[in-house]
Amino acid sequence: MWLRFCKRFLPLWKESVIPCLLMLQQDIIDNISSGVIGLDGHYRVRLINPSAEALLQLSEARILGQPLVDVTGTGVQWSDTLRQANRERRAIVRRSLSLETRDGHPTVADMVITPLHEVAGLAFLIELQPVDRLLRISREENLMNAQQTTRTVVRGLAHEIKNPLGGIRGAAQLLERELPGGSRQEYTGIIIQEADRLRHLVDQLLGPNQQPAMAAINIHEVIEHVAQLIRAEAGDRLRLERDYDPSLPELQGDRAQLIQAFFNILRNALQATREQQHSAIKLRSRSQRQFTIGNTRHRLVCRIDVCDNGPGIPVDIRETFFVPMGSGRAEGTGLGLSISQAIVHRHGGLLSCDSEPGDTCFSIFLPMDT
Repeated sequence: MWLRFCKRFLPLWKESVIPCLLMLQQDIIDNISSGVIGLDGHYRVRLINPSAEALLQLSEARILGQPLVDVTGTGVQWSDTLRQANRERRAIVRRSLSLETRDGHPTVADMVITPLHEVAGLAFLIELQPVDRLLRISREENLMNAQQTTRTVVRGLAHEIKNPLGGIRGAAQLLERELPGGSRQEYTGIIIQEADRLRHLVDQLLGPNQQPAMAAINIHEVIEHVAQLIRAEAGDRLRLERDYDPSLPELQGDRAQLIQAFFNILRNALQATREQQHSAIKLRSRSQRQFTIGNTRHRLVCRIDVCDNGPGIPVDIRETFFVPMGSGRAEGTGLGLSISQAIVHRHGGLLSCDSEPGDTCFSIFLPMDT
């Protein structure tokens, strides 16, 4: 009877239950925030989750079936640790390991290599915990909290300024009506013009006051629209490079507000390169998996990089660069980047910057899983 039961139900088990368990296992691995890589006995990659792809900037299609040491750019560190784990048959831990990504930028991660007993064709399991990412999240949270506090103070101050400005302007208009024509009316005109200018500045300090009207948009269409505006302003001195990922799907966003955010960022890049004989701005788009913004981890985000060949951002203003009035230019107000950051935050995204002389990159991260 038991034999008949096995003959009848074992094929059903293989066809339905086992595939479901494997799919569940794969779904769990894909949602782990740490990088996970599985190797066979010949150190070839048989499994890699999205977090490891993002960390190493290697796609699953490119790395599967390949020896790990051939595709990571850090062969000696990997191979020595793998051989030690294989020889001693125990988990080997490496702290603060410097890994080279595909774009040549090193990243620091803790690594654990665990030998397995040929589980599902896997002989080794590698776990990667990016130290850089933890530091970045902590730094960004602190910066966002500090900027939110500053923005609240600025908005409160701006509201307090608007009320007396309205009174000054109204009084100047009444005085203008009472005065005879001539030079004295000229003075009241100056008062009115300066009051209007200050009111406009205060409105900019307050930033956009409307919630985004979300709709499906093509982010590349938004970027190209802004790029054409910047090219018209810069003329022949601007070299504009594009490196887009055509596979990016549409995302939810407010087209008008995102145009304003990108315009401020690109115009800032153009102004930063005004001393260069030839301005160069590079626009790059990528998708990124398992990315944390604030306290939320997103399965998929869109990353847009705006890079310029300017002199870089001075070290002493990098912490206040997105704060209103935090511009490094004598003639700048620092409002453009502050407004851009506010718009990106309203979209649930993140605006960050890495800068060194000759290479400054603003990175915009927008969720695509909402």
